[in-house]
Amino acid sequence: MKTILVTGGAGFIGSAFVRHLVTTYPDYQIITFDKLTYAGNLDNLLPVKDASNHVFVHADIADREAVRGALEQYGIDTIVNFAAESHVDRSILDPNAFIMTDVVGVYVLLDEARQVGIDRFLQVSTDEVYGDIEGDHFSLESDAFLPNSPYAASKAGGELLVRSYHVTYGMNTVVTRGSNTYGPYQYPEKLLPLFITEAMDDCKLPLYGDGMQMRDWLHVDDHARGIDLVLHKGKAGEAYNIAGEDLRHNIDVVRMMLDILGKPHSLITHVRDREGHDRRYAMDATKLRELGWQRQYSFERGLAETITWYQENDWWWRKIKSGEFLEYYKRQYAQRLAEASETN
Repeated sequence: MKTILVTGGAGFIGSAFVRHLVTTYPDYQIITFDKLTYAGNLDNLLPVKDASNHVFVHADIADREAVRGALEQYGIDTIVNFAAESHVDRSILDPNAFIMTDVVGVYVLLDEARQVGIDRFLQVSTDEVYGDIEGDHFSLESDAFLPNSPYAASKAGGELLVRSYHVTYGMNTVVTRGSNTYGPYQYPEKLLPLFITEAMDDCKLPLYGDGMQMRDWLHVDDHARGIDLVLHKGKAGEAYNIAGEDLRHNIDVVRMMLDILGKPHSLITHVRDREGHDRRYAMDATKLRELGWQRQYSFERGLAETITWYQENDWWWRKIKSGEFLEYYKRQYAQRLAEASETN
């Protein structure tokens, strides 16, 4: 394992993983392969821009010729696939892009990897493949898939393709399923970066429904270290949950964030809920801990440091929150906020 292709490596979790690999394994050659859609951002890779063991390739995983060219040119022996359309709200608005990247793209990667005979393929997935988890259950890797959004379904489809290539062709594959990840460099459409940056400007925070949806919070650096561990020590054909095992209601997270910022809770505006919104995600990370993984960030520490990062790096997010982002924000929240104003 010396030459690793990290697809989607300019995105939020992918770039954290690239930064981790480049600094942790100076003898590895890291090739970041990214289409640079709206959420892919070369600024995320600035900390490793001049690293001698890192190369960036601008390409799409659904482009078979581009994938084959990168595998051959750089002598890739390992693939870690982060490339995905990943926001549930956007998958409801436009499912097509999710199928093309999260299913077709995964197929292209697997098929080209099989033909050149790579040593290891790691697919990065999500807790959302398990669907809405009721009661006190924590999802195990052996649990059935019950995805409820086009995004979750596309990720489940990609995972099943990975499994099929392991079983049918004997490919050395592993899968990780991460819980709700947060931290620096997260595109401001997700709850925390959206609400942190909106609150900094004293804007209303459009919170879906009653805000009692429950998520398991995981710092991006803990997530990256978990993927690293599975890549090196995970058993072929297996899946591993990477979970913060720190469940919190969305509204409690937002209130904590506002308290750290010194902003009033009155900025919270309850809006019409998202279609098919899962109430609870929860995973058991025992299998990963047995490999030696431990969470380093408490949520309190991680949230405080994340808020500080957004405060100190407004150069990064202010230029993002214009153009395409504004159009998306209007489509998703304008009508909901208007409805909320009419009822208050």
